[in-house]
Amino acid sequence: MRLIDTYTLTLQEFNEVDIPAYAILSHTWGDGEVSFQDFEKPSSKTLTGYTKITKCCEVARSDGWQHVWVDTCCIDKTSSAELSEAINSMYRWYQEAQVCYVYMVDVKTGSADEFETSRWFERGWTLQELLASNIVIFYDSNWEEVGTKLSLESLVSSATRIASKHLKNPAEASVAAKMSWAAYRETTRTEDIAYCLMGLFDVNMPLLYGEGKKAFQRLQEMILQKPAMSPSLLGSKLISTQTGVVSLRDPQVCSSLLEIYRQELSRACTDAHP
Repeated sequence: MRLIDTYTLTLQEFNEVDIPAYAILSHTWGDGEVSFQDFEKPSSKTLTGYTKITKCCEVARSDGWQHVWVDTCCIDKTSSAELSEAINSMYRWYQEAQVCYVYMVDVKTGSADEFETSRWFERGWTLQELLASNIVIFYDSNWEEVGTKLSLESLVSSATRIASKHLKNPAEASVAAKMSWAAYRETTRTEDIAYCLMGLFDVNMPLLYGEGKKAFQRLQEMILQKPAMSPSLLGSKLISTQTGVVSLRDPQVCSSLLEIYRQELSRACTDAHP
């Protein structure tokens, strides 16, 4: 695992047994992000994303953390093996972080409406980052603190459609409920809508970029292989589409997810009131 030293702004590599306490960044990608290859080049300082990294390091340093993990530059994405290992480990990395800093580039004033409609709540990868992290602190575009996952619980619940109890303990939620949380989120790559959910469902699988919608089908198959898992929890059949699964907002996928959720809710009501 690579981490940024918040004092020297250099990358350091650690074995699993030697990983120090660290903070972690959650954000939405934009133009000018700093890659692993870019990071220690002098020219990286001219990239828009470099300021985001340095400000994150500044906040972490002021909170007493010497190390920070940032996805843009701490993973060598030119290595398919490293990228696969990182994505399969990412949920755990957010779980084990001391604190997660959420940078919301489109939140200017910190108003409730602006916060709830931030693009951060629409992206697929940020779902696991929100749920895996124990302590989450939100920052606006100027790196002014907006609040925490705890202090803004009602707004976060409204923006994500996730019940407060599941914000605290997502593991207690049903498969269908977790799928419903993802139904309002998008990813740039077709396959990532499946890959970004692996940690939430506690499954691991190899990455096969280029497989398109098959990634989501493989995810469902992996979930079904878990102990005590019933196919009924995913509905009567696996979800597939003609157009691919780049977004769970796809009408066919969303309809299937909602039908799954209705079926499970109906079963729960029947069990409670036979």
